[in-house]
Amino acid sequence: MCGAGTAAAAQLSPKNAIVRVADEQPVCESPGKRRRQDHKVAPTAGRSILMLPDASIRSRRLMKEYREMERLQVKKDAVFTVELVNDSLFEWHVRLHVIDPDSPLASDMVEMNVPAILLHLSFPDNFPFAPPFMRVVEPRIEKGYVMEGGAICMELLTPRGWASAYTVEAVIMQFAASVVKGQGRIARKPKSTKEFSRRQAEESFRSLVKTHEKYGWVTPALADG
Repeated sequence: MCGAGTAAAAQLSPKNAIVRVADEQPVCESPGKRRRQDHKVAPTAGRSILMLPDASIRSRRLMKEYREMERLQVKKDAVFTVELVNDSLFEWHVRLHVIDPDSPLASDMVEMNVPAILLHLSFPDNFPFAPPFMRVVEPRIEKGYVMEGGAICMELLTPRGWASAYTVEAVIMQFAASVVKGQGRIARKPKSTKEFSRRQAEESFRSLVKTHEKYGWVTPALADG
């Protein structure tokens, strides 16, 4: 059964989260890349943020959340760090450094010297009225409501489960709780031979949304596939 809790269920505190602006790095190309270039956030000395004029609700909301995260106190034990992908306000990389220390996943991270779980978030044109798309980039995680390509089976990431009041921080912290609740473990030898990519994640996510629209947020009988 997929993670059906709401953002309020997250138990970890994001108060120590910090934000960093990512260095230029290659990411998956998409048809909307040229359009996104017009909405880049340019980091400057003193942590100032410059953005081309844009009156869209999406830009205002993301800028507000980004600035709120910047104001959070920087500490060595930060729960997560956030970076803009290629300086775009509409794509974020989140590194989740801290999860339940008593969980098997936390033990895996220590044993395999994995400092963080890397998440990729992209925000649609109609955000915050539609949820972001989020996937696990690395490491590969088995169970924990993580699916093919790193897609995440979590109700609040679906159109039916999403509410515009949810913040990005709440989404991240809910994932931190869900991946532990679902008994996620780092895959030492990935069982699947399928392509591990954003495209595969999007296909997996579309499939799970259809399944849950049919059955609700319960596990369907094996006879029903």
